[in-house]
Amino acid sequence: MAAAGPQNLAAIAAGGARPVSGTAPSAGPKFSKSGTVWRVIAPEVVLRNTVTDADGDTSTETFQVYTTNADGTPKAAIDLDGSGPNGVLVSPYVASGGLAKVTVSYGVLKPGVLYAFRTSAFDGSLYETTWSPWAYFRIDPYMKFPAPQTSSTIDPVAQENIAFTRTDPGPALPTLDTHGAVKREATQPRTCGKADAEGRKICIELSPPTAESKARAEKRTAALREATMAKARKAGKSSAEAAAVAADAPLADLVPWCSDEPVGTDYLNRTDACMKSIGSGTLVFVDSEDATIGSATFDFEQRIKTYPNKAAGGSNFAEFDQQIRIMPVLISPELKGVTLRWNTQSTCAACVTSVIRWADDFNNAAGDNAYWDANDWNAYTDGRWGTRATTWNGTGKETIDLGWSVTATVDASTTATATADFGTSGIPQVREIAPRCDDYLTPSLPGCVLPYFKPTYTVDTNKYPAAGAYYWYMQQVMPDHAGSKRWDSLLHYLGPDTPLTNSAGNKWTQANSRNVICGTSSAWTIHPSDASVGSVDCDEYAMATTHESGGYPQSVNLVTSGTKCAQLFTDKMGDGSANFGLLADTRTATNGPSGTERCGRAAISSTQNEEAFSSYPAPAWRMLDGDGFFLNLPGYEHCTSAATTCTWSKIG
Repeated sequence: MAAAGPQNLAAIAAGGARPVSGTAPSAGPKFSKSGTVWRVIAPEVVLRNTVTDADGDTSTETFQVYTTNADGTPKAAIDLDGSGPNGVLVSPYVASGGLAKVTVSYGVLKPGVLYAFRTSAFDGSLYETTWSPWAYFRIDPYMKFPAPQTSSTIDPVAQENIAFTRTDPGPALPTLDTHGAVKREATQPRTCGKADAEGRKICIELSPPTAESKARAEKRTAALREATMAKARKAGKSSAEAAAVAADAPLADLVPWCSDEPVGTDYLNRTDACMKSIGSGTLVFVDSEDATIGSATFDFEQRIKTYPNKAAGGSNFAEFDQQIRIMPVLISPELKGVTLRWNTQSTCAACVTSVIRWADDFNNAAGDNAYWDANDWNAYTDGRWGTRATTWNGTGKETIDLGWSVTATVDASTTATATADFGTSGIPQVREIAPRCDDYLTPSLPGCVLPYFKPTYTVDTNKYPAAGAYYWYMQQVMPDHAGSKRWDSLLHYLGPDTPLTNSAGNKWTQANSRNVICGTSSAWTIHPSDASVGSVDCDEYAMATTHESGGYPQSVNLVTSGTKCAQLFTDKMGDGSANFGLLADTRTATNGPSGTERCGRAAISSTQNEEAFSSYPAPAWRMLDGDGFFLNLPGYEHCTSAATTCTWSKIG
């Protein structure tokens, strides 16, 4: 402090009172504490303290900032104004009892460093003779992450199969909820056909998977692989070659991964459906008095495979295939033989279907229908696989509803039949296994997918950690949590078939959405950052390729300008590490993001901004307008709150 000059002495002699700094200096934005340390979210730190003067005079406050020792005690003064090692900042005059404050320019203070500061007041005549108590602050980013890695094991478009529940399994099976509990009991557990000339009938009863049917499935898988290996060895293959062939058993399976999944659950990805919850069917042959003559029991499964492009399907048309798997459990000799005919229906307006190809468990041709001689069958290696191919030659897009049933006959009767209804591809509101075919995407030609499956795009946060950090923060603070699996909130693709048009009458594109948030009229300018950050771009969230973009006219997050978004930027940490951080850009909103903004824009490394989404969408997803997807951000999924700094964790 400077010594009291003549004017100060005169003021004192005249009975003037010295101004006094407040005892609780604070730092921000957002002026929140973590323990005894103020957590600041921007490098343009605002320091403030109250000041009072008994005479009611206006006063200024001088702010002094120090680095700290390892034990937290003040160490060395920071040059705040460029005048030298002890440079300070002085606030404007404020009324007695008011809040004096100063803003430290960018680059003076570094993120991640613990600082101490204090104040002293001056009313124009008298200086305060002491300093205020020390207060401590640190510039803490929302997210902290390293420099990008040059290589990574993360596959951005890798998918995991999901379990799903059929909404229409047919009248003979119960409808289950997502937890497997019965939502609706079967409405028609037994169906019987017309009697033959002797009054005999066939009835069929379906039942969901049981512990017994699940155990049979495990034995069947083991027996089939053992038999497949034995056949391969007999054909001259080595043990290793035979084992490789057996690993793919059953060879006729349209969806090879399906056989390894547990029975009793249905599974789905963007191209394949694996239905293993159909359970068992018991065929009962009764006489005119309803006395049982004989019976047969079979286990059932189904598959659907779609081909998203010509290369996958092998034709110039869009294609999807369906398959039923029927496995004998019991066949009474009295039936002599059993034939099961698979019936398929569809609503397709532009489809051509093949005849059903039947094969045995080893993919050998097995006749025109599924047939078993009552005296010659094996419970574990005598399944039948019926496969029907459907090609779509339409234009635009079509979602195709499917339905299935099985009709049974027995050799003991020439005319008795019964049909079991296996349900459909889902109620109209859900359609969980209804294929969709289209010809919108070029150059992949027409193709089909199962759009009920919502893919997940995984940002490679090893290579693009800044982009991943920014996206994770926005997912947490946006009201709709767009793209977050944690919040079960989808992003929806802005596809080539969008009906929305721009002012010129052309289809609305991502460039139109981006222009609102980051374009030339959006008032975005680059925030300063350390040279190690490199070239930066304006990166918007939600992305301009989605309906959730703040620039998309029908978005729930629609804003008039990018200035309404959360303003952020990336910068180098100053704590001696090689890390970077995501910080608040307070040039537009002086207190930083409120945490309620419906969009974000951030200064992100140009490379990360351009490449983090370069693999989206994968061609096999065949994304059209409005298709939903999740955004996965490994390395940040352990983070629990946007209110504290979260540090990236290495993946792989």
